[in-house]
Amino acid sequence: MIQIRKYISSDAPELWKLKHETIHTVNCKDYSEEQVTAWSSCGDVPAPWQKRADDMNPFVAMKDGVVVGFADLQSDGYVDHFFCHKAYQRKGIGRALMVRLIEESRVNNLPLMYSNVSITARSFFEHFGFQVKEALKVNINGVILQNFRMEKILH
Repeated sequence: MIQIRKYISSDAPELWKLKHETIHTVNCKDYSEEQVTAWSSCGDVPAPWQKRADDMNPFVAMKDGVVVGFADLQSDGYVDHFFCHKAYQRKGIGRALMVRLIEESRVNNLPLMYSNVSITARSFFEHFGFQVKEALKVNINGVILQNFRMEKILH
C-alpha cells in the first residue's frame, strides 16, 4: 500500500538521491546525457539541497518502508518537484502523489496548479487535466532543455 506523508528534514538526502537517479535512468530517454547531467546537478551540494527540500516541504510517498516518490505544492499552486523512484515507475506512486496535490490545492482554494513539466512527464500531467500553455527552453548550467509550462484549472 502506498502511503503519502509530509516531509521531515531527515528525508532530504534520500529525496536528492531519488531525484538524481530518476533523472539519469528515466528522463534519459527524452534528454541527452549532457542534459540529464546538467539537470541533476541542480542542488548537488548537500547543504543547498537540504535547505531547498526544507523550504519546498514536499509530500513523500512510501511503500513498504521505502521512499518511492515525492512532490511539492507551493502556496501559489506551483508544483516544483514531482519524482517517482526509478524502480517504482507505473506502480501508482505518481497517481497517489498527484491526487494528494490536487486535494491539497482544493483545500487551500487554489484556482489553479501549474508546473514546468519535462518531456517525460508531459503525458502523465495531461492525464490529470493539465494543459500545455507554453513550450519552454530552459538554460541549466549552460545546457538547454525543453520542457512545458502546464496548468490545471481547479475552480
